[in-house]
Amino acid sequence: MHKVAITGVGCVSPIGLTAPATRQALRDGVCGIAPTTLIPAEKLHIRIAAEVKGFDPAAHFDDRKLSLLDRFSQFTLVAAKEAVAESGLDLSGDLGRATAVIIGSGIGGMSTIDAGFERLYAQGNPRTHPLTIPRLMMSAAASHVTMAHGITGPSFAVSSACSSANHAIGEAFRMVRSGMVRAAVAGGSEACITLGTLKGWEALRVMAPDTCRPFSRGRKGMVLGEGAAVFVLEPLEAARARGAPIHAELAGFGMSADAGDIVFPSEDGAAAAVANALADAGLNGDEVDYVNAHGTGTAANDVTETRALRRVFGPHADRLAVSSSKSMHGHALGAAGALELIATLMAVSEGVVPPTVNYVAPDPECDLDYVPNEARQMPVRAALSNSFAFGGLNAVLAVRGVA
Repeated sequence: MHKVAITGVGCVSPIGLTAPATRQALRDGVCGIAPTTLIPAEKLHIRIAAEVKGFDPAAHFDDRKLSLLDRFSQFTLVAAKEAVAESGLDLSGDLGRATAVIIGSGIGGMSTIDAGFERLYAQGNPRTHPLTIPRLMMSAAASHVTMAHGITGPSFAVSSACSSANHAIGEAFRMVRSGMVRAAVAGGSEACITLGTLKGWEALRVMAPDTCRPFSRGRKGMVLGEGAAVFVLEPLEAARARGAPIHAELAGFGMSADAGDIVFPSEDGAAAAVANALADAGLNGDEVDYVNAHGTGTAANDVTETRALRRVFGPHADRLAVSSSKSMHGHALGAAGALELIATLMAVSEGVVPPTVNYVAPDPECDLDYVPNEARQMPVRAALSNSFAFGGLNAVLAVRGVA
């Protein structure tokens, strides 16, 4: 069993088009939530989102390649290229045959699906784009990463709603730890800000009309986001031997299922996933200094997560720093855990805990330290990143600093 290092990070997010830009925005408490520009406002009741701004596909892909790529695959390829470059690994040849690619997404090629339905039903055009199926399929992003980097090892997509990225990264972690593969490229991607998706979320009545303020009094719900983050994982001893940059050790992975309600969260399920991650990492609760919370900003989720953390950590819960970076980059569904792992790594490697922005005042039912509005400098020995999905599919990653 190998210890697992994270040696490459890449990102396209609503608060930065690269991993360094995203980390800086997290430090500065930049909120990427704004009126949506991808959809005409008059078609929406909820008119805000956390969009990836300034992303120019033509700067990364020629016209022929772009015809093959839904927006979620574009994000993935750009983030993967950045992560692989930072790692310094050449993933072709022998190493490529022993490298996994696992990408999580909750929806996949939603832009392609929406555009196809617009042609068929709104415009009455019976002809769809000839590459509709290869663009929309959930596994498209993973396939394109393998082709871009010459990776011929085990590769697939993972879909578990809002836990998709954490499940993908966790499975990659277990493959590297066990020696099944020598490296992995893993993360999550979503491009879900389309008319059809937003109308569906509006119908659930969990969307905030103003902004996302997790754990705060006066919170009104979640805000949809988009983006991608991708990581390179490899054995810690191999990374050290070649002098690679090491962000942190990915130390544990915990999962659970609520087996309860399709949308309402369970304290039992959340607590089980957190406890399982700690056990897998060999961590005592009092060794954890920071939790990047699922923290959606909905009334039920935030209270349930607070109770789950209190159950697992006991008195130590009062000493935890807990924050929700969704307050800045929105809820990117299947990409959420990947974006949040960047925030978690920053806390462990740099001693900077990102804030929960837009925080107004304490909610009596949310009684932890949520790092309100400003980042905090503090030593972080170990940290967790929580993802609790619709359908009760929970996945938690544990990260530890490397001396």
